[in-house]
Amino acid sequence: PAHFAAGRPPTIRNARLLPGARALCFDAFAVLHSAATRTPLYAAERLTAARVRIARRTIRDSEFHAEPALPANERADLADYARSGFDRGHLAPSGDMPGDAAQQQSFSLANIVPQVPQLNRGRWEQVERVVRGLAVRRGELYVVTGPLFLGRDLATVGRVAVPTHVWKAVLDPRRRAAGAWVAENVEDGAWRVVSLAQLSALTGLDVFPGAERPGLLRLPAPGPRR
Repeated sequence: PAHFAAGRPPTIRNARLLPGARALCFDAFAVLHSAATRTPLYAAERLTAARVRIARRTIRDSEFHAEPALPANERADLADYARSGFDRGHLAPSGDMPGDAAQQQSFSLANIVPQVPQLNRGRWEQVERVVRGLAVRRGELYVVTGPLFLGRDLATVGRVAVPTHVWKAVLDPRRRAAGAWVAENVEDGAWRVVSLAQLSALTGLDVFPGAERPGLLRLPAPGPRR
């Protein structure tokens, strides 16, 4: 519950997402994992200024690994991503993790989706930096990140579904304001900043059910990494 606004996890309104969904809780984030896609459906974090400062002092020295808490017939394995051309993209970023143990947990494939390298290493990384900076300035944020799987003919890498889009929603509980970014998971893909209502229509999720009608949080458009 500590990872969720008002202690309430995202609510799934799209029944098609429910079969094979398992909740997993880690030290600094929680995920809902799908056996159908072999990816997380979302990762949720409570990001504070103190956590960001600890994360900035934590050296990235972890390895991707299959999630031992998931049955083998539901999870992704390292072989699924081998020579795929896709990055293993974190939902809860390793750069948010306050300490070695939390960072190692973030490298679980239960927290990973296939992302095109240009997105993962470029504007998506910029989004993650913007969120950390916002957490430092505001003191506390709740963040939920996830994939979108739109259309019937989804690409796969190994047995893992490739999302058509990725999104990141941010709630500032003190100002009662929230917003989200949505990005196409393709090279030179389109970006947009959306409201929670727009995000809910796309995802079938109520990402912050514990928030009482938050206002719109003004989020900057992330620039390309320089």
